[in-house]
Amino acid sequence: MTVGSGGGFRAIQYTWIKGREAGGFWKLFQALRSRNTCKTCALGMGGQKGGMVNEKGAFPEVCKKSMQAMVADMQPGIEPTFWAKTSIAALQQMSPRELENLGRLVHPIRYQTGSEHFEVISWQQAFSSIICKLKATAADKSFWYFSGRSSNEAGFLLQLLARVYGTNHINNCSYYCHQASGVGLMSTIGSPTATIVLDDVDQADLVFLIGGNPASNHPRLMTTLMHLRRRGGKVIVINPVRETGLMKFRVPSDPISLVMGTKIASHYVQPHIGGDLALLWGIAKSVKQAGTLDDAFLANHCRHRESWLAAIDQLSWQEIEQKSGVARGEIETIAEVYGQSKHAVFAWTMGITHHAHGVDNVQAIASLAMCRGMIGRPGCGMMPIRGHSNIQGMGSVGVTPNLRKQIFESLQSKFNLTLPTSPGKDTMACMEAASNSEISVGFCLGGNLYGSNPDSKYAAEALSRLEMNVMLSTTMNTGHVHGLAGETIILPVLARDEEPEPTTQESMFNFVRMSDGGPRRLPGPRSEVEVIATIGKGLLSATPGIDWDAMRHTATIRQWIAAVVPGYEKIAAMNETKEEFQIAGRTFHQPAFHTADGRGVLHVHSLPPLKGTGDRQLRLMTVRSEGQFNTVVYEEEDVYRNQERRDVILVHPEDVKRMNFVHDQRVTVKSDTGEMTGILVRAYEAIRPGNALMYYPEANVLVSRCLDSKSKTPAFKGVVIELTASGK
Repeated sequence: MTVGSGGGFRAIQYTWIKGREAGGFWKLFQALRSRNTCKTCALGMGGQKGGMVNEKGAFPEVCKKSMQAMVADMQPGIEPTFWAKTSIAALQQMSPRELENLGRLVHPIRYQTGSEHFEVISWQQAFSSIICKLKATAADKSFWYFSGRSSNEAGFLLQLLARVYGTNHINNCSYYCHQASGVGLMSTIGSPTATIVLDDVDQADLVFLIGGNPASNHPRLMTTLMHLRRRGGKVIVINPVRETGLMKFRVPSDPISLVMGTKIASHYVQPHIGGDLALLWGIAKSVKQAGTLDDAFLANHCRHRESWLAAIDQLSWQEIEQKSGVARGEIETIAEVYGQSKHAVFAWTMGITHHAHGVDNVQAIASLAMCRGMIGRPGCGMMPIRGHSNIQGMGSVGVTPNLRKQIFESLQSKFNLTLPTSPGKDTMACMEAASNSEISVGFCLGGNLYGSNPDSKYAAEALSRLEMNVMLSTTMNTGHVHGLAGETIILPVLARDEEPEPTTQESMFNFVRMSDGGPRRLPGPRSEVEVIATIGKGLLSATPGIDWDAMRHTATIRQWIAAVVPGYEKIAAMNETKEEFQIAGRTFHQPAFHTADGRGVLHVHSLPPLKGTGDRQLRLMTVRSEGQFNTVVYEEEDVYRNQERRDVILVHPEDVKRMNFVHDQRVTVKSDTGEMTGILVRAYEAIRPGNALMYYPEANVLVSRCLDSKSKTPAFKGVVIELTASGK
């Protein structure tokens, strides 16, 4: 049956299904209600107000993503005999979903060159091997990669270990997702995060939702959008695909919405993939021509006003329409809605950042906000919708190649440490260094580095040149079985709600929350902090100023964070007060920004040409399905797009006919980087003609290593592809 709306009774039924998988609905409910932050996106659920509660205290707030992650952590452990019975070759044939569903990792396992199987090893064997290898390796021949799944405490401790060891090759996974947001915002307002709090969204009368699909990836935001529509507000969706959940959503916790449904998008604009920058400039041009610019705000609070206004005048409508794919009349309609707004919020996700001009996109959004004074006052501002639940916290506590000056100086002066000053490599630079054998050891705190990389073949080859790769994980993923290093060690760690001591996380609204942890579900896995401290003690026992035994306790680490990370001072007392807090200086309710002169910066751009205009070419964007979160695939189905499998390419019926294909014909999809054979081409009316959708991470083999030069974020969107008939 075709799905015509998001959420609804289907979502309620799904809750009962996941409850059965977890061993009972009540058992799942208790796990979700524990005082721990949500394990999925960064909207800021849970913490000391209890799970399923947002930062304003609203209950119940829960979504499929929360349940998927929780049920995955409630799986039984993988039996030690499994590894001897199942070869590496067999594991490599498994899909992301099959690997995830093997169960929880409960024993350290190791692969060594020449072996056909992983072997179970003891914790002592694992620690000994890792420490010996690191001692024998020059520090700058290692890299350290962090996902946003972990805590502030684990992230801070591991980056500290890496720097005291002697390297700045330290990265969090935002380089492959929202780094362009951070760089773009820093270059416009001097702060890399959201400028608002959740209350501001509830005061808005207009939300621009650009290049994202929160109905699938951040479902709890849909409740907020429902309330906005009920109070007469409008939602402008800018997306090359008409996503079902953004057209109509049935919020399960609201009886009226559940039965009747809520229309989310008041206006839906479908630019070509890669056409966002031209569209954003077109809206700005329309606003100027309509006379709804806030001239006083531009004059008093913005830099480069004259050059920005001149660039708007010089830009022709012909260029805007051709490069965006959107007609002038439609753009002017959107500008009129914006011109009538009193409080507008601009939200975006990776449809904006995953381009070779991702930073330009973010700067253009900021300029559009500033031109009407929609930043620097309550009820309006900038809202990058973050993915991983603590990816923002990772950046805050120092998980970046170049440590912020204040943190660097405080660590050296307050704790008498000597830190490296050599430049750190970004994530892709680390991959290239591994490929060139300039880096020989990798250490990954969660995540799936292989699965998150563009050009999968290159990624596997680069990682396979490492002499050692260490990964701390809860379950298996493709990164554990592809691109195996000479010695690959996987260490099983506890989930957030199993930690023996409280940890903290930071939401996308700059709100620091505490997770109490809880009882372990299975014997075997260890706390991430304990694992890191054990390695630190064995590797750097003589380091003055660091008591690695004390660092096993998260409260000790919070004292360090409070002492060196600006805005995090209150974290020192959280053990006693349990008081969650918002980081000062990041919310802008006054137009005084963190730039040199306190003014926002307007940027001028050249509009990139529209790619993929050949007869048999399409512009491809890789997307996540309803049944996945980041690289983790929980289910093969993509319910809202009415797809029951993932080996498909979704193409507009006009393009299917133009290329002389038929629905469900097998094709070869080829880019300049790679190709995929035996893919089912499917007619999909919701996508803009000339464009195509395929699923991430499987389609990463088609994505080149082309990066946004300003943020080093790969261009997972706008990949030029050609389709030919396939015999497979």
